[in-house]
Amino acid sequence: MLYCIASSNSMGRFGLRSSAAFSTLSERVALKLQDPSLVGDGVLSGETFDVNDPGASAQQFEDGSAVIARVRRMGRDDAKTAINRAHAALGGWRDGTTAAHRSAVLSKWSSLIKENTDDIATIMTMESGKPLHESRGEVSYGTSFLDYYAAEAIRPNAAGGGFITPTPFTTPGGTAPRGKVMAVNEAVGVCGLITPWNFPIAMITRKAGPAIGVGCTVVLKPSDLTPLTALALQTLAKRAGVPDGVFEIVTADRNVREVGEELCTNPLVKKISFTGSTPVGKLLMKMSSESVKRVSLELGGSAAFIVFEDADIDLAVNAAMASKFRNAGQTCVCADRFIIHKSVETEFVSKLTAKVKQLQVGHGMNDGVTMGPLISSAAVEKLAMLVGEAIAENANCVLGGTPLTDIGPHYFEPTILTNVSPDSIIFSAETFGPIVAITTFDTEEHALLLANNTTSGLAAYFCTKDMARVFRFSASLQNGIVGVNEGIVSTASAPFGGVKESGLGREGSALGINEYLETKYIFLNV
Repeated sequence: MLYCIASSNSMGRFGLRSSAAFSTLSERVALKLQDPSLVGDGVLSGETFDVNDPGASAQQFEDGSAVIARVRRMGRDDAKTAINRAHAALGGWRDGTTAAHRSAVLSKWSSLIKENTDDIATIMTMESGKPLHESRGEVSYGTSFLDYYAAEAIRPNAAGGGFITPTPFTTPGGTAPRGKVMAVNEAVGVCGLITPWNFPIAMITRKAGPAIGVGCTVVLKPSDLTPLTALALQTLAKRAGVPDGVFEIVTADRNVREVGEELCTNPLVKKISFTGSTPVGKLLMKMSSESVKRVSLELGGSAAFIVFEDADIDLAVNAAMASKFRNAGQTCVCADRFIIHKSVETEFVSKLTAKVKQLQVGHGMNDGVTMGPLISSAAVEKLAMLVGEAIAENANCVLGGTPLTDIGPHYFEPTILTNVSPDSIIFSAETFGPIVAITTFDTEEHALLLANNTTSGLAAYFCTKDMARVFRFSASLQNGIVGVNEGIVSTASAPFGGVKESGLGREGSALGINEYLETKYIFLNV
C-alpha cells in the first residue's frame, strides 16, 4: 500500500501538486492517472520510503519535489507474513482450480493491464525514467508473457500434464508388459520472485505468468526504485480474479538484504527466481542452497556487437541503435563491446554518429524525447569514471562523454568512443549506460576471441551476409542469446537466459514454464 505525495510547490513541472496533510489518497496523488486507485487505497502506517522521478531537475531533488510517492517500508517480518499467506493460498490455487481457470485469469489480467496502458505507462516513466513510448511498448511486451503462459497453462507440458512411457517390466515368468510408467508435472509451490527496476512490468510478468499459470503462489520483491508499477499490477491481478495470497508483494529499500534472506532461507519457499546483478545472484544462490531450493537466475551481461566486413552497414547501425540506446542503455542485453572489422570501421562510426546525434535526451514524459535519464546519480558518476579512464588509455571520444547536468543530475550524453583497448575497464564492465565502446579486429578468429573473453554469457550480436558464417559463428559464441543482423531479439515465445556467470535457467517460451514445475514419477502396477 502506498501514497502518492505532492511537490512542495503548488504545481510541479510534471503534474505534482502540494499537500500539507496526508489524510486521504486523493490529496496525495502526484501522478496524473485516470484511475488513481491503481497505486493505493488507504492510509499508510509505519515507516515509508520515497520513490523519486529520476528525470527530475537538480532543483526538484533539492526541494523534495522529485518525490512522486511514498511506499511502505517492509522488512523480514513482513516477508514472513507474505510467505505464510502465499503458503496458505497454495492448496486452493494449485489443487482447487483447473488449468483452464488459471489460464482465463491470466488472460483477464493481461486484458486489464492493456486497458490501463496509459496509466501504467505513465507510472513506469515517472519512476524508471524511460521515454513514454518505450513504457507503452513495455506494456505490450509485458502482457505478451501473460498471454503466452495463459496458452501454455492448458497444454500437456504444464501442471497436471506429463507423459506415459513404455514399461520395461514384464509379468512374472512371461514377456507381457507389466504396469504403467507415468511422469506427472506438479507446481513447485511458493515462489520468491526478485525483480529489477529497468523493466518494471516485463520482469514481473515473465516470472509471475508461468508461476501463477501452473498453480504456484508467489511473493514478489520488486525494486525499491520502481515499486509503483508492481503495486498497480497487483491491483489489476486482484480485479482479474487472482485470489489473496496468490500474488503477494513485499516493498523494501534499506531492508532489502533481510527480505531476500528470508525468501531464500524460509523452508516454505520452494523456488527463487532473480533478475539482477551477478554478485547479488551469487549471494542469493548461496543462501538458497541451505534448503536446496530451485533457483533460476538472469544475471549481468556484457554483450558483444560484431560487425563483419561483408555486413550491410546501414542495417548494422540500425541494429546497434536499437540494442544500445533503448532505456538509455540500461538493459542486461544491451550491446556493450563493439567489435568492428577494420575495413568498415570508418563507415560504421560515421553513420552511427549521425544517428546518435538525432537522439533527443530529456524527461520521458516530454514529447519527442527518445532517451531519458539514468536511474541515479551514482550511475552517472560510474559512466563519467569509465569514460575518463578509457580516454586516459588513448581512446578517442567521437561524441558525448559528459553528464548533462543542465537537464538534471541523472542525465548522460550518448557517447561514442573509438580505439578502446580490449583490456580497458570499460570494455570488460557492464556499462549500463549510453556508451558505445569500439575496438577493431582483422579476422573472424580474432573477433571470436574478443567476444568470448568475458565471464558473462548472456547476449551477443553480429552482422554479416555470409550464411555459412552465421551458423559457424553462432555456434562458437559463448552466449545464451544471439542476434544476427538484429539488435532486439527478446520475445515471449523464445527462451531467454545466459551461460557462464550470466545465470541459470530460461524464461519465456515453453521452457520457461518448466522452471516452476516438479516432475513426479509414478509406477502403476496394474
